[in-house]
Amino acid sequence: MTKEIVLASGNPGKLREFRQMLEPAGYRVVPQSDYQVSEADEPYFTFVENALAKARHVARQTGKPALADDSGLCVNVLGGRPGVLSARYAGEPKSDDRNNALLIRELSGIEDRSANYYCVLVYVRFADDPQPVIADGRWFGKIIDHPKGTNGFGYDPYFWLPEFGKTAAELTPEEKNSHSHRGMALRSLLEKLS
Repeated sequence: MTKEIVLASGNPGKLREFRQMLEPAGYRVVPQSDYQVSEADEPYFTFVENALAKARHVARQTGKPALADDSGLCVNVLGGRPGVLSARYAGEPKSDDRNNALLIRELSGIEDRSANYYCVLVYVRFADDPQPVIADGRWFGKIIDHPKGTNGFGYDPYFWLPEFGKTAAELTPEEKNSHSHRGMALRSLLEKLS
């Protein structure tokens, strides 16, 4: 029996990744837009608080189980920025190009480019679920100055993975799902849900 989960996101890249990982396990992932759910506020300074707020918001508006992710890029020398502001790092409206340009400017002349993508997932069965299922994952790499690759989204073309000798945007979707922060968090979530 397929179980429906409403994804608290309108990001097509995230929706594609979640479907690729969750549908084989018997979950039908539906975007919040299918239920005309507005975007939730993300006022918190931590990924977990924002993900929990988004999951509760979607579950409250749909009456269905909801899954939210809050993820972003954390650059060590920048004190963890862009962090929870990753999607809006250069301000509104959201723009991957402007976010990446700002990041590269801020890292100009800095040798330490170590960074990690971080993802936290929160699944709630209903809006006031007192026992949300929480899973997370980290993917380590470094930031390069010039983009490489056309897969992925966000900071992927600038996120260099020494173990692959490629950026995240040069990986196939299958490679990315196997190794990424979101892939790690999803595998952990699936274990907890089963």
